[in-house]
Amino acid sequence: MTAHREARGLETLTASSPRPGQRLGAVSGHLFKEIRERIGTSQDQLAEALQVDKSTIQGWESGRRSLNSSRAGSLRVIRRNLLRLGGDPTLLMLLDQALDADSIINFVVNDRAIQRADDHPLASWVLTRDTTHMLAWALTGNSPASLPAAEKAPRRGPAPTFPQLPRDELRAFFSQMRRAAELAHSSGEEAALLRRQALYLCSYDTSPDTAGWIADIRRRPARARTRGWSPDWADDRSVATSLSRHGDQVALAAFMATGMDDEVGEAANLNYWAYWLGIDSLPKTDDHFMIATPAQSWDALALLRGLTDRLKPGIAAIDLNIHSVWALLAFRRGLLTPDPGLARSLQDQVTTLLEADGISAQGREELVSVHYGLRLTT
Repeated sequence: MTAHREARGLETLTASSPRPGQRLGAVSGHLFKEIRERIGTSQDQLAEALQVDKSTIQGWESGRRSLNSSRAGSLRVIRRNLLRLGGDPTLLMLLDQALDADSIINFVVNDRAIQRADDHPLASWVLTRDTTHMLAWALTGNSPASLPAAEKAPRRGPAPTFPQLPRDELRAFFSQMRRAAELAHSSGEEAALLRRQALYLCSYDTSPDTAGWIADIRRRPARARTRGWSPDWADDRSVATSLSRHGDQVALAAFMATGMDDEVGEAANLNYWAYWLGIDSLPKTDDHFMIATPAQSWDALALLRGLTDRLKPGIAAIDLNIHSVWALLAFRRGLLTPDPGLARSLQDQVTTLLEADGISAQGREELVSVHYGLRLTT
């Protein structure tokens, strides 16, 4: 990220003026409420423990008052106190991603005058799965994959089960995301990251024209697509997985045929997975890390665990997930030797998938190959 782009992004983020009644901290507030409820404490009790007014707790949980407005030192104190009271450490760690999601939502919903692609915060910040899923939590109601399930006492009266945005804010978000993608598309390679991420977030829109709009963007003349890595590789991958969410598997098959048919494309895919799943935890400002990151810099066994969790029937981009597991095992021979438990889990997932529908011929061949290899090693 250049100093100019970083300064512009921060300046614009803080300059946006919220509309009256808008919930500034919907995602972090709902997560905060989850943390409190799982501790089993009331708003009154937590207010006393944190030495704040009950109205402050209510403001955070409703999203009317954003935790982002608290000083960094105050947030650290709040998090430590919640941990001391019995807060789930995983949920406490996810507060950062929830706060990031709130910042993005507020920027997008409140902005009406972006003229330059690099004014957008998504132009110089590669999102991870956890932040993206926090956004999706507010956009679709789907619980983040990293959010631990828990038995909770029933709430009194009607209460939202996810950080639901008001309908007008939801419409504004997707409208502005489309505008950002269009602007990025016409801005060339410098705006490739914004285009990719805006298109991916647009795929969460359930409007009837979403799939057609994404496909239209994909077909427009832009830059020549080549085999292996190119500046468009990450963009093509995101568009293909986005369309698969809307039932279009053709784009994913085309991407896998042209973008992952050599070692460069295979390495880029695994590097992206490692970052997306949080195994490569260093922040990225553009997509070039996918070919610049040495494969030895991340934990391959941890990546295999993360990918194994994604070998489930019904996942839209299941063929890409299967291929990624197959490629990782081919890339790292003997990877499963120190973890027989993971080998058994992977074997179970592969066996289940072999009996499932919705998998391409290539995906089935790769599953058979993995299945055979596991039998030889377990």
